[in-house]
Amino acid sequence: MIETAAVDVPMLREAYRAHKRALFDTLRFARAPTRSVHTVLRQLSALADETLRALWNDADFGNQLALVAVGGFGRGELFPYSDVDVLLLLPEPHEGEVAPGRLEAFISRCWDAGLEIGSSVRTLGECLAESVRDVTVQTSLLESRVVAGDKKLYAAFRKEFQAAIDPQAFFIAKSQEMRHRHQKFDNTPYALEPNCKESPGGLRDLQCILWMTKAAGFGQRWDDLARNGLATAFEVRQIKRNEALLSLVRARLHVIANRREDRLVFDMQTAVAATFGYEGESQRKASEALMRRYYWAAKAVTQLNHILLLNISERLQPLGEELVRINDRFFEKAGLIEVASDDLYVRDPHAILETFLLYQKTIGVKGLSARTLRALYNARHVMDSKFRNDRVNHITFMRMLLEPRGITHAFRLMNETSVLGRYLRAFRSIVGQMQHDLFHVYTVDQHILMVLRNIRRFFIAEHAHEYPFCSQLAAGWNKPWILYVAALFHDIAKGRGGDHSRLGALDVRRFCARHEIEREDARLIEFLVGEHLTMSTVAQKQDLSDPEVISAFAKKVGSERYLTALYLLTIADIRGTSPRVWNAWKGKLLEDLYRVTLRALGGHMPDAGAEIEARKHDALVELALYAQPADAHKALWETLDIGYFMRHDAGEIAWHAKQLSRRVPMAGVPIDPHAAAVVRARLSPVGEGLQVVVYTPDQMDLFARICGYFEQASFSILDAKVHTTTNGYALDTFQVVATFIPEHYRDLISLVESGLSKTLDEAGALPPPGKGRVSRRVRSFPIKPRISLLPDEKAQRWLLNISASDRAGLLYSVARVLARHHLNLQLAKVTTLGERVEDTFLISGPELQGQRAQLAIETELLEALAS
Repeated sequence: MIETAAVDVPMLREAYRAHKRALFDTLRFARAPTRSVHTVLRQLSALADETLRALWNDADFGNQLALVAVGGFGRGELFPYSDVDVLLLLPEPHEGEVAPGRLEAFISRCWDAGLEIGSSVRTLGECLAESVRDVTVQTSLLESRVVAGDKKLYAAFRKEFQAAIDPQAFFIAKSQEMRHRHQKFDNTPYALEPNCKESPGGLRDLQCILWMTKAAGFGQRWDDLARNGLATAFEVRQIKRNEALLSLVRARLHVIANRREDRLVFDMQTAVAATFGYEGESQRKASEALMRRYYWAAKAVTQLNHILLLNISERLQPLGEELVRINDRFFEKAGLIEVASDDLYVRDPHAILETFLLYQKTIGVKGLSARTLRALYNARHVMDSKFRNDRVNHITFMRMLLEPRGITHAFRLMNETSVLGRYLRAFRSIVGQMQHDLFHVYTVDQHILMVLRNIRRFFIAEHAHEYPFCSQLAAGWNKPWILYVAALFHDIAKGRGGDHSRLGALDVRRFCARHEIEREDARLIEFLVGEHLTMSTVAQKQDLSDPEVISAFAKKVGSERYLTALYLLTIADIRGTSPRVWNAWKGKLLEDLYRVTLRALGGHMPDAGAEIEARKHDALVELALYAQPADAHKALWETLDIGYFMRHDAGEIAWHAKQLSRRVPMAGVPIDPHAAAVVRARLSPVGEGLQVVVYTPDQMDLFARICGYFEQASFSILDAKVHTTTNGYALDTFQVVATFIPEHYRDLISLVESGLSKTLDEAGALPPPGKGRVSRRVRSFPIKPRISLLPDEKAQRWLLNISASDRAGLLYSVARVLARHHLNLQLAKVTTLGERVEDTFLISGPELQGQRAQLAIETELLEALAS
């Protein structure tokens, strides 16, 4: 124990820190942690108490004022690096004063002793006045206890403070505060880097419940809630168990980070996982095991928090609304569905799914009552294999999918109450499962429900402005439930090992058989689950101007119905991974693939010649709108082959002709290798960013130079179309986005046109690639670079596929390798999925014909990706 006589502050500090380190070790290495964490936190609080009393006694304040612990410290549990919050409670001025200098000296000595002090100095009257104005102050004072000083002064404060609290107003204020806090974290406990204190399902939610019950006089401990009928004994046991786990996670985060850190960031997850005994597995598996445990705890807290909030609200202000009978088993009470008896679900398990069907069907219902939520929570054991195989439940579940409203809300509520995972056994295995692919920002179950939501919105008129083409297709689709089932199962096999698409297809085949879905509908659902990645792969990684690519894809989908369903699911899936993954360019690629495949399926796909003539005609119409001379385009077009016209749409062809026709050398004039580069840019016609065209005498390292400029100027390349004209010029088109936004887009265009032109005109050696910084997520979960180099069917061109963690300058590093081996680049598709890149290049060159040279190219590319 700390010696309190003859205080020597440096010695006091050393003693305090030594005791803290010992307690930190207990937290770090305890193997029965959830039972011991509160003991350690109380010991940390007691250690701070002793240190404060030693300093207090040395200051010789006597009974002039009181030293009061408030906030988390006032609860008597102190996390390793949390603030030691104290109130210096003064008597009213006429009752005696303390010199301000003495108070400042005391606080200063607290800091010198190693205490992270958060202090306030108020009289009793000021405390009461401030608590009325600010609910945060009121909350802090609610959890207070006297550490030293005038206990009578503190007792007077507690009496007046408790009398001044309005429990109903306090409940409303803290409920609103909780809603705002949840919104800050997207209303989900399943963030990939959750805040174990502030996120939904975190410790703050549990603290809010105790604050509310303490303010209302319903109890200060969880056992008090059970005694007062606000919680059952079982619920209290669940709360204590999950609170202990969350507390331990937070405490160990503090100790490992050596600072106050409440977020389970990627950098920390593996280290924290090791303290729970997961160190024997790979970093990723250890992290997944820890996070799955955390998510289940947060989910339980979320469920119990909802039940207790409803109970407290009703106890503070009895609703008084009469029960409106829905049927023999359910009532509506104040807009909530109420079970007719507490044991309804145990007696009649069929009522479980009926609850959510009624939630969809009953107008004006906005949720489930506390009694209903509690009955569901206590009936989890009846949702067994018999429940899952019951034909009545199958019919109810299908009726839910057929309902015209409430799909998204009902399935989210089913997941929150653990019903969805208990009915669909495969779904339960992906609840709280992380996805370390660096572009999903949700756990698998939340991603699936987000995809379901996205599909549902295609069928709602109010959301038609979001994706007009998808809404147009959805308007002609007669069975939305087919897409809902496909959404529920498309990623349901994640984490099992193997191809999750194939495994999910087997799962949904069994689902369709059990639920008596017609054969043709079942085949479509199974196709969608098994091929849900195919359309995005073709659109983003293959040459859509190649008739063979389109023919193969059309053969795979087989019909317009299958194509439309796959398109809608693909859009919803990509949009459901992360707000950062989707962009207008991806949307254009997918829509282009849909339209050209639709023509192929309908037998109306024109041959290459007819398609080119149609594009030329449309381009000439646009050129006429630019008031260009009738033959202004000819000089350029005569140098272009079929490949150019197949890879560019009419708008791009017209823009190129308008910008470049006057720059084309006369026929028969030798190429001037020193001719100035022509660079033109415009706002991208397909979304954010710019479209840039480069026209310059071709050179082997041209693509690398262009990539180098965009890297240096902080642009990201979304797409590149590389073409060489018959007169030896390069005509390359890029879609780029800037990481910065100037005041006016014309400044951005001017920057690119002048800067890139200058870079290309200044000949010289390629500069070395910069050392691009990688994100924190990539450092925590790096992707092993992968390269695939395969010839096309005619062995004339080669397809290079690259997968790696994203970083600045990556594309430039790849381009330098291609240039060093004199490889011609004909097409580049650059796909960024969060912190992962999936790039495809169509290349040719004599070095690709030798096996030894291929090996050297692949080796250098891997080195470039890893550097």
